Amino acid sequence: MNEPHDEPPGPAGPQGLRVVLAEDGVLLREGLIGLLSRFGHRVVAAVGDAEALHAAVAEHAPDIVVTDVRMPPGQTDEGLRAAVALRARTPGLPVLVLSQYVQRSYAAELLDSGDGSGVGYLLKDRIGQVEEFAGAVAAVAAGGTVVDPEVVRQLLRRRRDPLERLTPREREVLALMAQGRSNASICRELVVSEAAVGKHIGNILMKLDLPPAEESHRRVLAVLEFLRA
Repeated sequence: MNEPHDEPPGPAGPQGLRVVLAEDGVLLREGLIGLLSRFGHRVVAAVGDAEALHAAVAEHAPDIVVTDVRMPPGQTDEGLRAAVALRARTPGLPVLVLSQYVQRSYAAELLDSGDGSGVGYLLKDRIGQVEEFAGAVAAVAAGGTVVDPEVVRQLLRRRRDPLERLTPREREVLALMAQGRSNASICRELVVSEAAVGKHIGNILMKLDLPPAEESHRRVLAVLEFLRA
């Protein structure tokens, strides 16, 4: 069911985002509506299946889509497939996908849609970390790439073959980049200078043989390489 919500703006005021939300769990859906409203965003449609998600995006042209991976009727990957199809139809449409469990293929397929910008993949447990979740919504809507730290950790443990040329410290930096961290945030996490972080990122981009492009786009390509590994 398509449920428009017109709550008054919260802390973000008139700069809040127009959100289409897809989540079949009624309690979680209502909780997300309240949480997004708290940060000044407006849920213009809240739906419970992939077909309704397509219709809501066509009707409302939202600033961002927030969707569960598993939705009716099959409770498999309907939400993810809808997200990928929506981005194919509207390149650059920001999409934040929520998942109950780490699914490597889901993350990779989503991040392969478009050029990898304006996408996010979070575990549902992350919603409880309110500020972090709100930051992920804002980052994805602004064109960033946000990947749940647990997804990053599991991928890093499983396979590193394409990244063998990187040093352990460079892998750490790349893992933090995959979490959507800025250079300043990486500095604080690793307790190193910004110059050192810049040097590590330069080495990563060089060692992964990425094509010439603006640094911001090459960072996205590096993250995609990491997640495909």
